[in-house]
Amino acid sequence: MSRDFILEKLGRNLKSSTPGKRESNARERIQTAASGILPKQPKTPTALVARFIEKAKEAQATVTVCSGNQLPDAVSQWLREHNLPAEIRTGEDKRLSILHKAANKAKGSALTVKQGPSDGTDLTGVSHAECGISETGTLALLSGADNPTTLNFLPENHIVVVQRSDIAAHYEEIWPRLRKRFGKGKMPRTVNLITGPSRSADIEQTLLLGAHGPVRLHIIVIED
Repeated sequence: MSRDFILEKLGRNLKSSTPGKRESNARERIQTAASGILPKQPKTPTALVARFIEKAKEAQATVTVCSGNQLPDAVSQWLREHNLPAEIRTGEDKRLSILHKAANKAKGSALTVKQGPSDGTDLTGVSHAECGISETGTLALLSGADNPTTLNFLPENHIVVVQRSDIAAHYEEIWPRLRKRFGKGKMPRTVNLITGPSRSADIEQTLLLGAHGPVRLHIIVIED
C-alpha cells in the first residue's frame, strides 16, 4: 500500500468528521472509560487508615495520630525524641497555621516556625499532604506556595500532616480528586508521591537512607 494512498485515505476520514464531533467523541470515551482492576483494600474508613499506617511503617516512616489542636505538641515531641532543634519550616498552607499561632503565642515558645521554600539549610520541613494512599502507605503532595516542593527533598527530616478523611484506597483516586478540586488549566504543576524516607541500594545493594532526600519521614494523621 503506497504512502500517497494512505495519506489520501486519512485526509478523507478527517474531512468526514468535524473537529467538534471528534472532540466530543474523545471526551465521551475518557468519561465513560471503565476502571482497571484495583487491588483489594479495606472497606471501612477505620480499617483503611489502619492499613495506611501499617504500610507507611513498613516503608520505614513513623506515624502519630492526634487531633488538630494537638499538632504543635505532636511536632515538638517528635523533634525532642530525635534530639533535633525545635525549629521547622512550612509553606503557606492555612491548615498548618496552628503551628505558627503556637510559636507566636508567647515569647520563649518551644517551637520556632519559618515560612517559605527551603534553601537547603533547614533540618526539618513540615508539609500538608493532599491525601494518603492505603495501598502502599504513600503520601500525595502538591507543588505550590502552600507546600513548596523544596520541603519534600532538601531538609534532612520531613514531617507530613494528612487528614484522616483524606486517606484513600488506591492511586487512581488521586486524579479525579485533583480535577474536582482545581479544574481544567489550574492543576498543580507537580504531584510528588512519597513512600517512606529517601533511600537507595545502588551501591553494593546496601540500603542507604537519605540518599536523595530526607533521612526521616514522620507522618501525623489528624483526626477529623
